[in-house]
Amino acid sequence: MSTFSIFITLILIVCFLLILVVMVQNPKGGGLSSSFGGGGQQLGGVQKTTDFLDRSTWILATLLLVLILLSNFGLDTGNTPVAGESKLIDAATEQTIPETIPEVIPEEIPESPADSPLE
Repeated sequence: MSTFSIFITLILIVCFLLILVVMVQNPKGGGLSSSFGGGGQQLGGVQKTTDFLDRSTWILATLLLVLILLSNFGLDTGNTPVAGESKLIDAATEQTIPETIPEVIPEEIPESPADSPLE
């Protein structure tokens, strides 16, 4: 199993956990914490439920971004190109000889009036 596959697996697990944590939360302040005892005034550990969900959302989101950035190191870029793999690289390595234009030497070149001596 390659390093990139390990990163992809970890990213998928974190995404799944992040989806679960966000789905448990209620946008109107209810969610999991409201099922334990009430709306705005909560006692003891029930108040901590919303703090835990908020904190876990931020931690999972940060972990997801870090894993995505680190997964770049797991890519196998292969800096040495294989022959026939890329048409652009193969075309750049071919030697192309430009056609030469035959030089035409004119018999007489007319002199410009500025070049002619004054009489």
